[in-house]
Amino acid sequence: MKLADLAVTHHFVDLPRLRMHYVEKGSGPLVVLLHGFPEMWWSWRYQIEPLAQAGFRVVVPDQRGYGETDKHGPYDLDTLAADVCHLIESLGGPKRVKIVGHDWGGAVAWHLAAHRPEHCERVAILNCPHPALMRKALLSNVSWRQVKKSWYMFFFQLPFLPEYFMTRNDAELMPRTLRAASVDRTHWTEDDVRPFRDAVQRPGAASGMVGWYREALRSGFSRPLSPPRYPPITSEALLIWGKRDPALDFDIVVPGSEQYAPRLRIMPIEGAGHFVQSERPDEVNGALLQFLRAGDGVSTSTGTS
Repeated sequence: MKLADLAVTHHFVDLPRLRMHYVEKGSGPLVVLLHGFPEMWWSWRYQIEPLAQAGFRVVVPDQRGYGETDKHGPYDLDTLAADVCHLIESLGGPKRVKIVGHDWGGAVAWHLAAHRPEHCERVAILNCPHPALMRKALLSNVSWRQVKKSWYMFFFQLPFLPEYFMTRNDAELMPRTLRAASVDRTHWTEDDVRPFRDAVQRPGAASGMVGWYREALRSGFSRPLSPPRYPPITSEALLIWGKRDPALDFDIVVPGSEQYAPRLRIMPIEGAGHFVQSERPDEVNGALLQFLRAGDGVSTSTGTS
């Protein structure tokens, strides 16, 4: 898919201490899609049109440090979730909306749903463990198998080198990273990956992107015996998981999720990798539409991927 093929409108909004870029399409109940690393709003290129056709107003921001949004911290989950809440408030309409997040966007969605329930009607997560379970696997009840899979998180703590490798040679690491974490790579053409290569080369973007990892480990190691508390998520929740994710071990970081989201449904997708919304868009779109339209009376059409 080419960037020009997706007819979205681009907007900038001045939030408290942050100028945020987002794209929008459709009208109806609001759905906010949150991307992860190393992407930006284009991460959801296969979901925007089907969700808009089904009767949703789809808003997809570049999160703090990414794309065309400002490139400064802090990058803690409280701040990142507050960014999304401020965005929702700026859009008008109901303040409780549907949130969908992948990877780091999933971590923001978990955090927002737990701590800011007034803004979360229902939440869907793709290939991201609950932050408490990820912290447990890496810092307290350590799983060395997951630590090994998360080697890049520790590499990102180094100064300068991560930014150098991410941007050198026209950001050649971006397509390699995206394809390496996928099983079916047919949705990773040069047209698909070009926006990600351009985005990481924006001034300050690489530092902003790895800043999320630096903040996470720094805060985790600074208080290893006093983990943050997460109240149970009261909204309906869906966890979609590509089972062949090379970075996150389903059997380690997913069991126990229900204690943090009692109304959670888990949907594994066999034979799919980490970027499941790009690799298996038809299955992901069908699951999201079924989940998001509950109670809204919007169309069941999934559109085309």
